Formats: sequence, C-alpha cells, structure tokens
Amino acid sequence: MKIIVVGSGKVGASIIRELALQKHDISVIDVQSRVIDDLTNSYDVMGLVGNGASHSIQKEAGVEDADLLIAVADSDEQNLLCCLIAKKAGGCSTIARVRNPIYSSEISFLKEELGLSLIVNPELAAAEEAARILRTPSAIRVETFARGHVEMMKLVIPKDSILNGCRLMDIGKKVRADVLVCTVERGRDVEIPNGQFVLQSGDTISIVASPDNARRFVDSIGLGKRRITNTMIIGGSKIAYYLAKKLLESGIRVKILEKDIARCEELCGTLPGAVVIHADASNQEVLMEEGIVDCDSFVTLTGIDEENIFLSLYAKNCSKAKIITKVDRIGFDEIITTFDLGSLLQPKKIVSDTITRYVRAMQNSISSNVEALYHIIEGRVVALEFSIQGDAPVIGIPLQDLPTKDNALMACIYRHGTIIIPNGQSVIQEGDRLIVVTSDPTLGDLKDILK
Repeated sequence: MKIIVVGSGKVGASIIRELALQKHDISVIDVQSRVIDDLTNSYDVMGLVGNGASHSIQKEAGVEDADLLIAVADSDEQNLLCCLIAKKAGGCSTIARVRNPIYSSEISFLKEELGLSLIVNPELAAAEEAARILRTPSAIRVETFARGHVEMMKLVIPKDSILNGCRLMDIGKKVRADVLVCTVERGRDVEIPNGQFVLQSGDTISIVASPDNARRFVDSIGLGKRRITNTMIIGGSKIAYYLAKKLLESGIRVKILEKDIARCEELCGTLPGAVVIHADASNQEVLMEEGIVDCDSFVTLTGIDEENIFLSLYAKNCSKAKIITKVDRIGFDEIITTFDLGSLLQPKKIVSDTITRYVRAMQNSISSNVEALYHIIEGRVVALEFSIQGDAPVIGIPLQDLPTKDNALMACIYRHGTIIIPNGQSVIQEGDRLIVVTSDPTLGDLKDILK
C-alpha cells in the first residue's frame, strides 16, 4: 500500500520501521530535515521536509494516490487537520493520534465528522492495558485476539510450581484448563516449544486460551488467589487520570502522589473518588508514610524513565505489590527487561502496534489475509491473526499433515464463538480465525508459514 506518515518522532519512527519491514510504499513528512535524512538513510522511504497540514506538501507526497495517511505529529489539532486535508484531497483512509483528554469523549463525533478511520489516544490505550493487567495481577501482560474472545497471557512460573519439570505435553494431566504454551523465555533464550519441552520455575511463558481457561490455568498453578483492592500511582499524568478513573469504576481504591500542586488540584476536581497527595515520591520517607509496604499494586507514571525504574525497584524491594512501570524510550528493551520491573507499560509502542495492526487489517481487504500482528517478544517473536478465506492452502488438512515451517506454531483456532486449542488432528475451516506464533515478523500471508 502507499502510506504517508506525518511526524517522525519516536512513535512515527517505530511505525515507519514496521511498515518498511512489510514492504509498503512509504512517504514521510516532518519539519526537521535532520530527522528526514536519518529515516531515508535507514529505510527505503521517501522523505519530505515541511508541514504535513499543507495541501501542497501532501500533494508532493502523493496524497492523491495514497491508500492511507497516518498523522502522529506532536499537536492533536495538526493531526486532525492533516487528516481532514488528506480526506478532501485524496479520499484516502486516515489515522490521527489525539492525546488531549478533552477529546476523549468526542471520539465518535470527530471520526464521523472528519471521516477518520481511526483515532489513537496513547495515554488512554496505556491506561486500558494497565487496567487489564491489574485485573489479572499474576500476568505480566495480557493481549486479546479474535475481537476479545481469545487471550494471550504472559506470566512467570512461580517457585515450587506444579509446572516445574513438567513436559508441555503433560500439562493437561496437571492443570484442568485448555491452554497452549506458545513461547518460553529462559534468561536470554527464547523458544517456540514443542510437546517435549520441559518447563522450569522462573520461566516466562506465554499462553493462549479463552479468558475463562486462562484464569483457570492461573488458579491451578497457584497464581490466581491474589486480587487487587488498592493501588498507589506515582505521577499525575494523563495516563494516571485515565487509569485512576477505570480503577475507581471497578471498586479499586486509588492514591495518587504528584509533586505539582496545580496538577493535584486539577486531579482532585476530576477524580473525586481518589486520594491525591501533594508529595515528591522520590523521597523514601514519603512512600513509607503513604503505605507503600501495604499497597496491592504500585504504578509508576512519571515523565522520567529513570525515576520510574528506580521507584519500581524500590517498591519491589520493600513490598509485595503488583508493579507496573512506564517506560517511554523505545529501543532499550533488552536492557530494561534484565531488571525486575513487573509489567512494562510503553505508550509509544502501544500506539505504534495499534496502528500497524490496523494497517494489517486494512491490507487484508486488499490482498493479504493477516488481520493483526502482536509483538510477544519484541524483535524476536510475533503472533499473527489470520482470517481464513476460501482459497487458503490450509483448509481441510489435519495440522499434523501440514508442512509448516519450524519457526511457526498454530496456537489457536476461533470458530463461530468456539475456541479450539489445536492438536495434530485439528482441521482448519473457511471462516476460522487462526492465531499463529512465529519468530519471523515479515510473514505477510498464510502460505508463508508453509514450507
């Protein structure tokens, strides 16, 4: 597809990297010539220096023939204007990043009146992910597939677990839940395992299952008894506002520590159910006085990665809280994951992944059958959701007879409301949604997983 990206900050650069891997025809617009030079030297893209809200600049970028324009500049209003001009000038699909909470209740109106295909709010999306994690505190991460009917959950096998020393093929004898372990992380090693793989305590595993089976699995291995009743949030950011609102609606008590007095007053007015404390959370005495030792969950949402990391490490040392750490920097995953920071929250990456998933789904209507792509282990393992069409080369053949590549695992079949964890005798049918886990992120079609 021909795609125009306006804005090439961290989010824009991440989107461009993903789309370039998928071999799309990409044009990038940014006001900074140095940034454009870096991108054109790194990727096969066309770069234009200028204001993306200019009709003449968009025309030079080829908006009249474009399939999609993605606006992720710093200004919400500029992003909306870019999309409006592109819609009028070329009739292409448009995606805008919109961050201001003022617009959060007007998304439907903006989409309809401006003809937008998708509006992405990184702070709201990050808050939704954090709330999802806190609903299942034993999980490091929870993703949904097949429009929410299938969950992929990442968790750590606890010490003395019944899974320690268990072969994957024997899990059904120990756990009364229909799940599939699709990845195992052990230190720096990553496996897409087969049935003979032996699990160990401390392994980080990703499972695919229905929401009910996922929770039954967590309960069975001794991780499900924990429930979150209160949370301490560090930093009164937009994410903190959205997250606190969601947690309060769920009956979870919320305490927010923020060092800016004006922001504290603002949060007190918008979140009457939360306890808002004017304090500097980098002071250990303050954290102790406010009850860090006894809190069920601890979420660091300041604007400084280093502060979030140190606060989370401190909370890990002095409490048993479920910890979520916000990290904005993209590209330091290998270093950051060596720290025990609980669940990582990366708003910029969430936006990038959301947009690239939409592009995958849009491409599906043109040529491919990939509905969505999810990063399980950044840069190493992805999960692809396929929509099985009538000409798919896998229909009607038992999985044990399909010549699939070694780096691809058929993880789940969703069929008319039924979730099937496949075995060798399972057969894929037209209309199914198939989730495939692979170490090859460049796959673009179902036939690519076959030898």
